[in-house]
Amino acid sequence: MDHADTMDRASGFDGWLFDMDGTLLTSIPSVERVWGAWAERNGIEVESFLKRIHGVQAIEVVRRENLPGLDPEVEVAHIVRAEMEDMDGTEAIPGAAAFLSSLPPERWAIVTSAHRRLAMARLQAVGLPLPKVLICAEDVPRSKPAPDGFLLGAQRLGVDPARCVVFEDSPAGVCAGEAAGASVIVVSATHRDPWPGDHPVIRDYHDPRLKPGGKILSPG
Repeated sequence: MDHADTMDRASGFDGWLFDMDGTLLTSIPSVERVWGAWAERNGIEVESFLKRIHGVQAIEVVRRENLPGLDPEVEVAHIVRAEMEDMDGTEAIPGAAAFLSSLPPERWAIVTSAHRRLAMARLQAVGLPLPKVLICAEDVPRSKPAPDGFLLGAQRLGVDPARCVVFEDSPAGVCAGEAAGASVIVVSATHRDPWPGDHPVIRDYHDPRLKPGGKILSPG
């Protein structure tokens, strides 16, 4: 399916499922400071480590490193606390607040790999509207790229995942959206390189295809 076809399908979407970090807001400066310091303390090469953490639950990031003598749950508790104390540089993706506010509140959800208190803190810090449905790390057994979060988000909205559009920025999140059977739109605001896949890409929420009357906001 090409980009135009996917955007055309948006006219019939019943639900909108949004990743948070990198998609609705950017917390990259905070994430890289906190996780970079953690990696350095634990003897992990920082630059390559930071490339493999995005879009994945913190507990899964720690487990993947397989460091002896560390309790992943204890490490994650410290990391979440440090991230909540460091919001410097956290900003909304341009146009995100207005776009979310334009959607029927019962038809959109946020599906994030962040813990709930961290997600709430970041959303409030950048002034984004809070969703009626917020799926966080505590709510699903498997991290992205597993589809669990998006499937649960669609379920709580009361819609078929195949009738949803997922907004994502990370490879893990895109794979999760695909596995859920949803259409996927990539948000590239935080990307350094062009997106290599076949999904349609928007830079931010000022994209003309997202404006009222555009395909993606037309009623199904």
